[in-house]
Amino acid sequence: MTPDDGNSDIEVLVEGGEWGRIPPDAPALAFRAARAALAAANAPGGLAILLADDARLAALNSAFRAKAGPTNVLSFPAPANPEGWLGDVALAFETCRREAEAQGKRLEHHLQHLVAHGVLHLVGYDHATDAEASVMEGLEAKILAGLGAPDPYAAERGDHGQS
Repeated sequence: MTPDDGNSDIEVLVEGGEWGRIPPDAPALAFRAARAALAAANAPGGLAILLADDARLAALNSAFRAKAGPTNVLSFPAPANPEGWLGDVALAFETCRREAEAQGKRLEHHLQHLVAHGVLHLVGYDHATDAEASVMEGLEAKILAGLGAPDPYAAERGDHGQS
């Protein structure tokens, strides 16, 4: 899926898991979350989002991070290039669904959060320090609010109105 929004080149590929069926609009949700993250970070450019299953993410996690097993989201920043390609983001269906259920979140909202999180990594944001995490989490909450999704960090901060 590559809707023409005139501002970015975002491709969403569904390779595995039940993405597209659960939730039925997963590719469109991922596209909108990526576009919103790019806008919030004022970072034009292109990227690809892979919606895959745990087996595919486990293989990527092993090959590129030397870590066993799947993870919820991986970001692969591209080296500087004249085309403005930012990189790739990949999500694991089963892991994302388990996390959403365990955290009492809708899968649609968790998907949007993880896409925004991955895209922010592509454009240089990180959460290695408390200060970096505060900036990145604040931007993620702002992006998700614009998408109509609750703040994913509200429960950690004790904000009981949004979970």
